[in-house]
Amino acid sequence: MRPLRSIGYGGLAAVAGLLAACAPAPLVQGVGLSSYDAMAPSDGLITKSRLKVRKEQVLAAKTVKIVPTSFPSTIAPKLTHQQRELVANAVNRGLCVSLSDRFKLVRLDEPADLTVRASVTQATETDEVAAGISAAASIGMNFVDMAVPVPTPRIPIGMGNLSMEAEATNPLGEQEASMLWARGANAFFNSPRASKASDVYELADAFGEDFGELLVKGESPFGKSGIDLPSWQKINSAMGLPPKHAECERYGRYPGLAGVVGSQLGLPPEWTDRGARQSAR
Repeated sequence: MRPLRSIGYGGLAAVAGLLAACAPAPLVQGVGLSSYDAMAPSDGLITKSRLKVRKEQVLAAKTVKIVPTSFPSTIAPKLTHQQRELVANAVNRGLCVSLSDRFKLVRLDEPADLTVRASVTQATETDEVAAGISAAASIGMNFVDMAVPVPTPRIPIGMGNLSMEAEATNPLGEQEASMLWARGANAFFNSPRASKASDVYELADAFGEDFGELLVKGESPFGKSGIDLPSWQKINSAMGLPPKHAECERYGRYPGLAGVVGSQLGLPPEWTDRGARQSAR
């Protein structure tokens, strides 16, 4: 889900409801970045962030490689090892697909103009019971005979949140861009799924897209007017088709239709997403 880019006065009440239905998300700084200097606030409608970008240097870069995302076991300890890997891989895949809009993705053992590193700094698990009830209610609405479909917001209890940090460095190890990022699940747009990892899994992909856009455009992805349409390569990837660059295959493909159906039925993402290829782990 992308932040809303422009809102008319008639939508202010809807925005208030939207914000009220978001899980609170603290902006947590970790210790994984080479520098935290000169990072400025740049919040979106539902996203908190602090960031820095050297636009000229970032836009001059042509190649990029991604260091596997770190998800310490001390964060969200109720998640299993499999769920933790799935979330970290969702970050990597989101980054790879988003960066493919402008960059050539290369292997870790190859030289690159930019090297991206990301890590989870805070995460809250989803309440499986509340999510299951919400999913059942949503499915039940499909059997109600109504002329117009009515969206069913999930129960705004026990929703997860995610905080991330990431940087892009040049071959000399100098930081060219950095971001602290936090977002909570939303009762209207994040699907309730019977898994402790469901919300952080969806939010991980959103972070990958946001940080990728920061590097693709050399400016904040938040606070802009208008609507950004996804590129064809993003649409194809979301459908589970081969990614633009072969390097992105190491993170596996999006679940495509299986993921959409699984989301509608409230199935755990670990049932529909095969995750990274074995060689990438």
